[in-house]
Order: sequence, then structure tokens, then C-alpha cells
Amino acid sequence: MSGDRSVDPRAPFRQLLSMERDVLVLSAAMFAFSLGFQMTSRYVPRYMSVLGAGAGVIGLYGSLGNLISAVYPYPGGAVSDRLGSRRTLTAFGLVSALGFLFWLLAPRLGTIRVGPLAVPPWAWIFAGLFLTQAWKSFGLGATFAVVKQSVPSDELAAGFASTETFRRVGFLLGPLLAAALIAAAGEFTLGFQWVLAAAVAFAVAGTAVQRVLYDPAGDSIGDEFEGVGQLLDDLRGLPAELRPLLVADVLVRFANGMAYVFFVIVVTEFLNGGDGVGFSGFGVSLSPDAFFGVLLAVEMVVALASMLPVSRLAERVGLKPVIAVGFAVYGAFPILLVNAPADQWVLVALFAFSGLRFAGLPAHKAMIVGPADDEAGGRVTGTYYLVRNAVGIPSTAIGGAVYAFSPTLSFTLATVVGLLGTGYYLAFGREFGAYA
Repeated sequence: MSGDRSVDPRAPFRQLLSMERDVLVLSAAMFAFSLGFQMTSRYVPRYMSVLGAGAGVIGLYGSLGNLISAVYPYPGGAVSDRLGSRRTLTAFGLVSALGFLFWLLAPRLGTIRVGPLAVPPWAWIFAGLFLTQAWKSFGLGATFAVVKQSVPSDELAAGFASTETFRRVGFLLGPLLAAALIAAAGEFTLGFQWVLAAAVAFAVAGTAVQRVLYDPAGDSIGDEFEGVGQLLDDLRGLPAELRPLLVADVLVRFANGMAYVFFVIVVTEFLNGGDGVGFSGFGVSLSPDAFFGVLLAVEMVVALASMLPVSRLAERVGLKPVIAVGFAVYGAFPILLVNAPADQWVLVALFAFSGLRFAGLPAHKAMIVGPADDEAGGRVTGTYYLVRNAVGIPSTAIGGAVYAFSPTLSFTLATVVGLLGTGYYLAFGREFGAYA
């Protein structure tokens, strides 16, 4: 492989002058949109409550988000393959910016009457949800396609490591920036509207970056989408390497869905006899709620530190072992957490361990899109995520029902399902030829 074609995720800004500039452009856009999503997503339920929504409505909002995540990627991938990644990501980016604007204006729109029906202000949050998810979910296939078209096949994991690193930095900084704006405003509604205004600005900036700097010359244009029949054909025609990966991923993600939303409850309420686990040391004392935020930061720091070297390791050992390790961490974490002693340093170590699950993400993404034809990368990605996310929709409800009976049983079942998926992949998973 020639030097000028090498992707170096450890110094991603150098890609601006390399043939892989499009990966850097996508990474910068991904950082901007991740900031917007992470600034807002953790606070939207609180925003809806202030606007008058009850718990049932907020729960419906969460379920709708899961459904959108399942449904959007496939048609988005089909559009990307037909129109090209540049036009697709530009359009979806503007739609997402419009969604954040809907959320920003919701209090000002107030209750609107449509005949005998009164539409409350929180209803605009639902309308905005369909729009804000456009770049993240509709554009998923296009983002995969950009990396596939820009990076040699045997360096796909490194290419995805670059984009994933930018994305995860957004995950780390977004909530911190939101908290700072809300604290500065001194009042939640005003502060969160500042957050939403910033999200609009980040979405517009990300869209502009990819529109101006992305070179569409490398786009591969596929055939016109032919409807449901094509979806069925795409399901049957998934590359052979993807079929065992998809089965294992469905099991692992279903297991994660059973437990993920309850991690905060375990740390703050279940452990230590129901009192939760806080932090004390270095002259600082943190409540269990505050300590959980620190644990998430520890998890993300480990994720950022591990993705880059592991993506290079995959070039020597192959994608399959790296993906399997990530699956194993996903599977093992719930039972380790629910049975952990009420010790702050044990929890720090456990969440650092959890951060390793992200180390396999670049290899995982490379395995999804790598075997696809250049003109079908978006559609293959969309098909994959459609199946995986659709099966996972009820996972949280099932996990919650079992958790209400026994947290330990719920997390144990999650680990059993997750390790079952890991074992299946170890037994039947196939290597992508470029890494074999």
C-alpha cells in the first residue's frame, strides 16, 4: 500500500492534504452533529416535562426514537446510493438543523388548535424528532459509503477509527457544554433554548463543511430504488461475511438494550444497599448521581484512547478477533456491574473496562460495509441496521419488566444473551478478505 493512500487516525488533521480528505471532512461534520445530538438528547425528556408532557408521553417519545433509528437507515442508504453521498448528507444535515429549530421554537408556538383538537407545545418535540434524526439515521449509509469509497479495503478500520474518534469526542464534550449553558442561564428552559440554538448552529456548520469541502468525484451511483421488493432482495443478498455478524450483533445489542438504561439506576440506587455509590477523594466528594457522570467520562476516555491503536491492530490480526472482544465486553459488563461491591474504585475500573467495547467499533463498521459493492455500500449498511435495530426495539421493555422483579436476574439474562451472541460469532463469524 503506497504511503499517500494510508489513513493515519492518530493524526487525522493530516488527512486534509491527503487523498483521504473526504474522511476528514466527514469526521469534522460528524463531530459537529455529535455535539448537537449529545447536547440535546439527554435533556429533551426534561424539556418535554417543562412543556407539560407526562411520563407516558415521554416514554412514547423514547419508543418513537427507537423506531426511527430502526426504520431510517435503509431508505437513507438507498437514497445515498442513488444520489451520491455529498447531496444526501447535505440534504439530511439541513433537515436535522430544521428539527433542532422546531425544538427551539416549541415554547413560542404554544398550544395550537386544529378544529376541535388542541395541539400542545410538546407535540412539536415529536415533529422535530423525525427531522433531527435525519443526518444521524437517514445519513448512516452515506457516512459508511464515504469511508468505503475513500479508503483502501485493508485500511477500512483505520478510516472508521478517524470518524468514530471525532464522533466520540462530541459525545464527551456535548453534555459538558450543555451543562455549562444551562448553568449560565440560571433557568432550565432558557438555558436549554441556548443549547438548542447552539445545536442549530453546529448542524448548519457541519452541513456547510461537508457541502463545501467534500469531493463528490469518488461517489458511486447505484441503481434506482425499486421499492419493497428491492428491500427483500437486499436482505437475501447481504454479503456472506455479514450474515453471522448480523445474528451475533442482534443478540449482543438486544442484551445491551435490556440493561443499558438501568446502568445509572444500579450505580445510584441499587448498589450499597440502595444508597448508591458516591466518590470521595482528592479533596472532592461527589454524590452517586454526580459520580455516575464521572464514570461515563472514564468510559469515553478509554474508548477514545483504545479505538485508534486497536484499528491498526486489526490490520495485523484481522477484524473478527477485534469485533469478538468488543462483543464480549458488551456481554460481560451487566453481570459484573450488578454484582460489583460498593467500592468507588471498582466502579471506575468497571467503566474503564466498559470503554473497551468501543474499541471494536471501527472494525465492526469496516466489516459491515467492506464486503459491499461500491455502488451499494449505503443500501447494505441501511439493510443491516434496519434488521438489527428493529429486532432490538422491545429489548428495553423486556429488560425493564424483568428488572422490576429482580435487577440481578435482569442483568444476568442480559449477559447470557450477550455472551451467546459472542459465542455464535466466534463459532460462525467470517473474516473480511481484505484483512485475512
